[in-house]
Amino acid sequence: MDTYGFYTGQVFDAYEWLGAHIGGDGVTFRTFAPNAAGIQVLHGGREISMNQIIDGNFYEVTIPDAKAGDPYEYRIFKQGGRYYTDHCDPYGYGMELRPNHKSIIRDLNAYRFDDAAWMKQRSNCLDRPLNIYEIHAGSWKKPGEQQEDWYRYDELADLLIPYLKESGYNYIELMPISEHPCDESWGYQNTGFFAPTSRYGTAEDFMRMIDRLHQNKIGVILDFVPVHFAVDYYALEQYDGSALYEYPHNDVGVSEWGSHNFMHSRGEVRCFLQSAADYWLKKYHIDGLRMDAISRMIYWQGDERRGVNGNAVEFLKVMNRGLKERNPGCLLTAEDSTNFPSVTRSVEEGGLGFDYKWDMGFMHDTLDYFQTPPEGRTNKYHQITFSMMYYYNEHYLLPFSHDEVVHGKATILQKMCNDYEVKFPQARVMYMYMMMHPGKKLNFMGNEFGQLREWDEKRQQDWLLFGYDKHRAFYRYMCELNHLYLNHPALSAWDYNPEGFTWIDCQQEIRCVYSFARKCGTEQLITVLNMNGWKQDFYSIDLPSTNVEVLLYSDWKRFDGATEDWELPCTVSEGKLNCVLNPFSGFVIRCL
Repeated sequence: MDTYGFYTGQVFDAYEWLGAHIGGDGVTFRTFAPNAAGIQVLHGGREISMNQIIDGNFYEVTIPDAKAGDPYEYRIFKQGGRYYTDHCDPYGYGMELRPNHKSIIRDLNAYRFDDAAWMKQRSNCLDRPLNIYEIHAGSWKKPGEQQEDWYRYDELADLLIPYLKESGYNYIELMPISEHPCDESWGYQNTGFFAPTSRYGTAEDFMRMIDRLHQNKIGVILDFVPVHFAVDYYALEQYDGSALYEYPHNDVGVSEWGSHNFMHSRGEVRCFLQSAADYWLKKYHIDGLRMDAISRMIYWQGDERRGVNGNAVEFLKVMNRGLKERNPGCLLTAEDSTNFPSVTRSVEEGGLGFDYKWDMGFMHDTLDYFQTPPEGRTNKYHQITFSMMYYYNEHYLLPFSHDEVVHGKATILQKMCNDYEVKFPQARVMYMYMMMHPGKKLNFMGNEFGQLREWDEKRQQDWLLFGYDKHRAFYRYMCELNHLYLNHPALSAWDYNPEGFTWIDCQQEIRCVYSFARKCGTEQLITVLNMNGWKQDFYSIDLPSTNVEVLLYSDWKRFDGATEDWELPCTVSEGKLNCVLNPFSGFVIRCL
């Protein structure tokens, strides 16, 4: 490893040298601990001293009888020779299941991927459909009713693949897989940044899962946390007896979640994080990373009043540019709620180098609108149109994520105002608005069949709801809507081209009706939405062509609506589309 590059934050593959590596003469262990007085590897009941190498800041030892699957940890001594504490390996490829915490030796070369065709054509999808199904691996489905009943990674793939194909999702986003001690953190407070959590199996099991998804043309995005880490004593905290990864002062060193913030000004920390990011992309063939809580890196503690954290911003630029160079076609997304400019512009153009930014404004405005009773929506009419006022500032992705269905916020279906019966048509028209709107899409598990219970990481989704007609019909609607999105280039190819979207009518404040066109090349789709609770007679718009094809109507009977399937209460006359719009309904037509 280039030690100068390591100290200056230029190395992206530190995991190839640090950590535990299987070789012909055993397993070689290496760790970086500049402030330690000495280090031992605890392996097989033995305490094996490590040797200082290079400049004395690195430690190394080879153990001939160590092998894949063995647990180990480092005993790190403070200066002065006093015993300090035992730590898992910061670069460890595996870890024991909590509450145990030793690292585990893994052979990352044991599995051979068979996804060359996918890897050759993978893309950041800027001009392609990107419909993401966000899941928590431990609570999508469970083989039993206990909290610790989990499917293995590869078993989960076998269940997911047919469901994703039927449902119309072409990517999944996994909430953090990196090892974490607390289930309730959902993986956002890590102790093993290079270790797929042992809850669901081994590194090889995880590779097999990704491989199977790729062979079925399903991409995989992983939640990645470059902001902070868990405070557990055996992990990164005070690793070598000093604040090696964290800030030495709590005013900027402790996050709002009680975790430690990474000190992004240190080259060693930068190499640790960008190497972890590269590791998932390269070793596991992950297609993209969704980076969590980027606002907490852009501004000190996420507070714009405290100013820009220049070191962290510079780190993001270097990391994103390096990941793009090393992993062609990878996809980088920022979860960022700030107005910081050029998040999705390339580093060469002065941006942060992300491909996408979550559109939190779209999400908040849309859900607030549908939580408002119909009689109050006139005053909020332009919450629906506002997103297009700023849309072309960034490459936006539209998320209805896990954050919107927890902590007393209610599920997406529950958020729809009024009674149970009325929630479904509102959710149908809301999702039509989302899927026809420019921007890539993300939907959290359970939303697609109208989950009514807030997400709980300890329980699987309420699959019993498929036994109820309304939920089954809603799922069928979501499937058809998703496939419509996947199959029509007008809905994705020109997402970030202003010629790809045109408002036809966005001045119906009293009626709460909206209409717009999506275009790509010669294909043009028109969407009309009635977001009000009463029937709209005599609604008319101009058409570019009198020859039209009905693609989808949210009020069809097969979706639990009131209109016969494939009928549309509209007529074409003298270049106009004349409609009668049922309450809370929307349709999509194609101009031929």
